[in-house]
Amino acid sequence: MGVQAGVLLCWLHVLCAVVFGDVWKVEVESKMDALVSSCVVLPCTFKYPAQEQPSSRIRAMWHTNTKPEEFIYHNDPTRVKDSFKGRTKLIGSLGALNCSLEIDGVRNHDNGPYCFRVELVTSIKDKYSFVNNCVTIKMIEKASKPELLAETSVAEGQPVIFKCSVRHTCPSHQPTLSWSHPGTTIMSYKDIGQGTWEAESLLTFTPTKEDDHSSVACTVKYHGSVEGEMQVTHQIFVKEQANLSHFIIPTISGLGAALLVGLLCLIIVIKYKKRIADLQSRNDNT
Repeated sequence: MGVQAGVLLCWLHVLCAVVFGDVWKVEVESKMDALVSSCVVLPCTFKYPAQEQPSSRIRAMWHTNTKPEEFIYHNDPTRVKDSFKGRTKLIGSLGALNCSLEIDGVRNHDNGPYCFRVELVTSIKDKYSFVNNCVTIKMIEKASKPELLAETSVAEGQPVIFKCSVRHTCPSHQPTLSWSHPGTTIMSYKDIGQGTWEAESLLTFTPTKEDDHSSVACTVKYHGSVEGEMQVTHQIFVKEQANLSHFIIPTISGLGAALLVGLLCLIIVIKYKKRIADLQSRNDNT
């Protein structure tokens, strides 16, 4: 009986580990890029074992991995580390299990790692620090220039589309893209996964002959005082549109040249025939 009880307890332990051991869960990106002087959003979702609670009954914190008492975000702002005060905020709803954190005015020493902690006010036992699922931030000191996709050779009078895009990690303050050439623009933002977003602008315009050998520039504006390459240029060559004059002028020139040649030939023939006639007349007189 003792052996059976031991086996039963062992199975209960395994079952509890499977059922309850992972109910405190968090999903974050372990590594994130951040542009210095701009902002970064650390995506975060979590799960807890208790009955679902409203945001008002959930306390959220983000702390450093090495010092759990060193908070970069806390429900109580007075407990936030001085260097992070006023720079961090939750951008998701805790009631919807979203613990995403925005860090604004990113500094080159904000590397982390940073870990999420949740506490339920309904019980002093319902609290958890996810120290095994933390986020490390790689600092990008200067921005790279945008990517511009377009044809180099375009046809006069035919609409063209230029595409300019940048990738970033701060969806709460999306960058903007502007063009040096007039036209119709469409701006869009897309989540491409792993905490990275793509901002894209499409420019549509109809080239004219004045655009030949000109350059079209795309400029990005990030949130904050970002340094780096903010502009990319693309030179275009415009193929002149074929019109009626392209056919009439060569045709007239060709006809004129043929007419001139024909006229010269006629004059030569007439002179030749006259000379022959003169020779024959002299022979008859002789």
